[in-house]
Amino acid sequence: MAKELPQITFDFFPDDEGPKEFLSGQPIQPPQKPKAARGRRKLKEAEPEEPIDIPDDEILFQKAYYGIGEVAEMFNVNVSLIRHWEKEFDILQPRKNRKGDRFFKPTDIKNLVLIHDLVRRRKYTLEGAKEFLKQNKKVTEKHEMIQSLQKIRTFLLELKAHL
Repeated sequence: MAKELPQITFDFFPDDEGPKEFLSGQPIQPPQKPKAARGRRKLKEAEPEEPIDIPDDEILFQKAYYGIGEVAEMFNVNVSLIRHWEKEFDILQPRKNRKGDRFFKPTDIKNLVLIHDLVRRRKYTLEGAKEFLKQNKKVTEKHEMIQSLQKIRTFLLELKAHL
């Protein structure tokens, strides 16, 4: 006395033709991913990073010390990266309290700007950046000059846009 159950059918191809790939007899190929280039990207092809937000010298030198969290916010990086750079580069000498908190002087922040520029924008390795700093003692003066010229350029571009 088994009851017969009704047969349920599913219609996957309502137009009775099916997908074109299925009817052609060719296997369906997944979309191909573009091949990734190997190695390091060229400097011109790299995406521009978020600009760092360092205040002007008058504002920067108003405070004697900046906490490591404030400094990391200025550079848009993690605190751990600032600690790592401190260990790697001898020119960074933040002051530490008994608890071990790091406090950076404005001159340390200026040195961090230089390190950030070498490592992030110019794509130096850490060893290459250390060697560059050892060989070029007047690099800070050149870097400050370049920064001031970049500020003048942005001002002139803004002025041109408003005309």
